Amino acid sequence: MTIPRRTLAVVTTWAATRYLLLLCVFGVLVLPGPDVTSDVHVIYQGWSQVLGTGTYPLDDVTWQYPPLAALAILSPAALPFLDYASAFFVLAFLADLLVFALLMYAAGRPGKSRSGAWVWALGVPLLGPTAYARYDLMVTAVAVAALLAGARHPRLLGALAAVGTLLKVWPVLLLVRAPRRALTTAAACAAGLLVACVAAAPGALAFLTFQRERGTEVESLGALVFQAARHFGWRGRVQLNYGSVEFLGPYVPLVSALAMALSVLAFGWLVLWRVRFRGSPRPSTVADAAFTAVLLFTTTSRVISPQYLLWLVGLAAVCLAFRRSPMVRPAQLVLVATGVTFLEFPLWFSHVVAGDWLGVLLLVVRNGLLVAASLLACRQLWRSTPRPRGPLAPSTARTAEPSPAR
Repeated sequence: MTIPRRTLAVVTTWAATRYLLLLCVFGVLVLPGPDVTSDVHVIYQGWSQVLGTGTYPLDDVTWQYPPLAALAILSPAALPFLDYASAFFVLAFLADLLVFALLMYAAGRPGKSRSGAWVWALGVPLLGPTAYARYDLMVTAVAVAALLAGARHPRLLGALAAVGTLLKVWPVLLLVRAPRRALTTAAACAAGLLVACVAAAPGALAFLTFQRERGTEVESLGALVFQAARHFGWRGRVQLNYGSVEFLGPYVPLVSALAMALSVLAFGWLVLWRVRFRGSPRPSTVADAAFTAVLLFTTTSRVISPQYLLWLVGLAAVCLAFRRSPMVRPAQLVLVATGVTFLEFPLWFSHVVAGDWLGVLLLVVRNGLLVAASLLACRQLWRSTPRPRGPLAPSTARTAEPSPAR
């Protein structure tokens, strides 16, 4: 059996880039900048030891994740013949492979395209080894599976969205334009899983307090205010706080509040779009809406950690798996932003922390690309939405067929 040349090209690209990623996380290739695998070696492994005692990390403010995140942290135990970090990297690789396989399978169905598989094959390595050194890739795999299954199995979409939400919150946005059956299934599954987690171990809801107290992270959109202000006498500082490098000092709470206000405005726009939508959805509408929603909330967040780009790459890949998705240009901007993110972390993260011209330039370009992608995605989603027609709309009256004789 001969493999088509285009299929062979994307498979070869995926395999070659993943080989390089594995070399990086296993320390064969060493990149400049901080060691991105330290989160796995130190933080994740430490959490796994605490979770193994039957409780969540109640005394660790860096634990800011929903209760099912414990499954991702404990998952390396499934490979007892490997040390913790090695097992985690192998599982991240397998999650990556799962996403790629799902996208390649989807490409063979009517109305689908191989473009989604290309976005995933190219987008993940653009982030560098960070992609395999965070559990976000596993969450993204759940989200991709949910959206690809959602067109034919809405209840499966809801169930997987519930699991993803209790892994890392953001997959709740997969339900922005989901059918009602998916919403009811998601609510029931989330409630059941949450009750089980609370009953299983103390501290299942501790993440709510820790997450609320985070500030403005140095890579976020709002941080650009302080990146510029400290060159003009702003008396603040950069410090590791709540698990990320943040700005602390005058006006930081104000900028954080403004960032949250932008997120609220983004939510309001999504509600307006959802209310406006009354027609039959396009095949890609559920994925397009999810991609736009996650893009909006990522861009306006107080924290934009590098691994957040994995979410966007995964959802962009699902959008482009549909031949007529309007999200081609926003997806392209996300891919470029992912490449710039690799430059600012880990390669030149010291420049970002120092706030010199190179660090500020990288953040302006990356965050500018995310803003542009967000605005363009909103425009494309709005334009691709059928306009509602009332019973007395002029267009309906003009095209109405004569009534049959009574």
